[in-house]
Amino acid sequence: MEVSKEKNIVIDGKHNKPIVADIIFKDDGKAKPIVIFCHGYKGFKDWGAWDTMGERIANEGFFFVKFNFSHNGTTPENLTEFLNIEAFGDNNYTIELDDLQTVIDWILLPDFKFAQQIEVDNISLIGHSRGGGITLIKASEDHRISKLITFASVSDFASRFPEGKKLEQWEKKGVQYIVNTRTKQQLPHHYQFYRNFRENRERLNIKKAAKKLEIPHLIAHGSSDTRVSIGEAGNLFEWSPAPKLLLVENADHVFGTSHPWDEEELPKEFKYTLESTVKFLKADSGELWDEYGDSDSEENN
Repeated sequence: MEVSKEKNIVIDGKHNKPIVADIIFKDDGKAKPIVIFCHGYKGFKDWGAWDTMGERIANEGFFFVKFNFSHNGTTPENLTEFLNIEAFGDNNYTIELDDLQTVIDWILLPDFKFAQQIEVDNISLIGHSRGGGITLIKASEDHRISKLITFASVSDFASRFPEGKKLEQWEKKGVQYIVNTRTKQQLPHHYQFYRNFRENRERLNIKKAAKKLEIPHLIAHGSSDTRVSIGEAGNLFEWSPAPKLLLVENADHVFGTSHPWDEEELPKEFKYTLESTVKFLKADSGELWDEYGDSDSEENN
């Protein structure tokens, strides 16, 4: 059976901007475990091979959801371009946590269009890069989450902000710019981003959140990731109570994929990561906790 898709569903966000979501599933009338995917910094739901990933996971019997954070810079009319750079500049970590909460709540509404297709007590989160940090914090807060998977995740938000004179200059000017290497755009970060982090520092402490996790956690990271150090995967492995570390040999930050992705065949690094992800999603949570509580690491050679 081919998977069904509903693309670009507009959900009202809590911060005056829409969240645009896709759902992918086998329309067989059976209740399925839910898997929600969060993109990373300068990412979006239609980036690269994320759609192919959704199809693969849905084919394995899961109800797959991916979405654009409301302030990621895209719009419902332009889903793969950062045309709303003011929204990008107004984004922050707590907005992204609120967006994820909104998506979870939306799926679990009694009148959700596909309510017959989901297992409401079986929700897993997958987050890539910065989205890994967001999903980890949300999983530590929301007891409806049963499993967590992080791809090339960051382990600390504080270290990503400037310090000293650079921070003072940012505060004085109110904005600093980052170049999007793919599009060459100058994308703004308004100083509110740092202020919001500072005001919510305790909540946004990934180490603290990881130690509070009460669910199995698969930590996938490429050995050749130059954007997020493999040491950050080591941090998460050390902190999470029931972690499984998946070191993917020769994989970069996006596991060999790129945007746009027009190939039928996935890179072996990402294929291996997805196979391991599906295996983890299908395993019994209780058994995973027992198995990974005194965890080991697994490496793709």
